[in-house]
Amino acid sequence: MPQITVDYSMPLAEGFDRRGFALALHDAVVEIAAAKHEACKTRFRATEDTTVGRDEHGHAIVHVSLALLAGRTDETKAQLTEAVLELLRTYVKPAEGLALHASAEVRDLEASYRKFEG
Repeated sequence: MPQITVDYSMPLAEGFDRRGFALALHDAVVEIAAAKHEACKTRFRATEDTTVGRDEHGHAIVHVSLALLAGRTDETKAQLTEAVLELLRTYVKPAEGLALHASAEVRDLEASYRKFEG
């Protein structure tokens, strides 16, 4: 915990400082949601095909899904979501002519969540 997944359009790869984003996001999660740095795990998944509306060209998408152990207030989750969006503004620089569609969600992990470290 937290489990963070970042899906992004492949054309953003060159202008997306993924490591910088992840480190800054981990700091925000620690500060806002009282997590521990060593518990933050972020994975990035590039998507080749993206379509927005009826236009498949000229758009790029980033969506961040952040799952936490239950117990955070709705206000904490909203504050964290806003922090994610602000960090995306800093760490994603789309190529010329690309419209960036950025979104984020913070949710609780299911009660069945378990983990181990080996």
